Amino acid sequence: MKKFKTLAARLNGPRDIELIEKELICDEDDIIVKNHLIGMCGSDKNFYLGHLPKKTSEFRQEPKFPFYLGHESGGTVVAVGLRVNDYKIGDKVISFGWNNNYAEYFKAKAFQLQPAPQNLDMELVSLGEPIACAMHSGMNSQIQLGDIVVIMGAGFAGQIIAQCAKIKGAYKVIIVDVMDGKLEIANKLGCDYTINSKKVNVKEFINDLTDGTGADIVVEAAGTADSYNTATEILKHNGKFVFYSWVTEPVTLNISRWHDDGFRFINTCLVHHTWQERFVWTFEALKPVTQGLIQIKQLITHKLPLTKLKEGFDIAEKDESAIKIVFRP
Repeated sequence: MKKFKTLAARLNGPRDIELIEKELICDEDDIIVKNHLIGMCGSDKNFYLGHLPKKTSEFRQEPKFPFYLGHESGGTVVAVGLRVNDYKIGDKVISFGWNNNYAEYFKAKAFQLQPAPQNLDMELVSLGEPIACAMHSGMNSQIQLGDIVVIMGAGFAGQIIAQCAKIKGAYKVIIVDVMDGKLEIANKLGCDYTINSKKVNVKEFINDLTDGTGADIVVEAAGTADSYNTATEILKHNGKFVFYSWVTEPVTLNISRWHDDGFRFINTCLVHHTWQERFVWTFEALKPVTQGLIQIKQLITHKLPLTKLKEGFDIAEKDESAIKIVFRP
């Protein structure tokens, strides 16, 4: 029975995070992975600020403090249990589980991992989960040639979805955020228009652009009540409303317009289906990335050692240009 000691993140309360020493024991159906990089998810930032959601089937630990944080990472298998047949020592894998991944090592079950595609750079393998999720959304948002597409949120996922929309033939791609730094990156990556919703009335802008018709598709990738309600306002009659982000607190929505304007709703959340579906879908979602069609590394805006975890969360909260912050164990 192999044992590994690791430093791993524990969130004790809002803005109170530390690295603690843990011992991981590789039981007969366990896999232990040595991380290459760990990414910060938007949900991690929300948890860090104290916004823990109610428990869902996605959580295998109670969403309460102390909370053992982290799920975005990837690396190399260093130990497997006697009953594990799907993976072997030396395999490169992507994490798809909430396994306290802000750590040098993490322990997972086979269904919580994904084999890394051949020829995918290890930095991108480590971010395979958020990349695959965003790519799956972009590829399955039913974008058609000539569509006007609005992405609410210029974070990591929004930037990837916007690139997908352009490649799929959208006539105009508009990305909306409240951070100029993120919008500047979206401009560089080919968005037709960027809107700071603190400075510009988004509904008036879209009405002017579409002669009052509204956008064909709106992808909600910001995860706020304001974003959901703006998306509701700017979508055309019978338009497509694409769900991507996670809203962790109750919000008030204009459901009347959803009903009377016959919106079509598309849930593109790859990881919230079954793990069997995710296992198949991830390879297709990552294929355009391995082909070099989508620019990812420009979205990695900050790299820090894991020992500077607290500093990374402070950057995420205060730096408007921060998109994807990664940590090296």
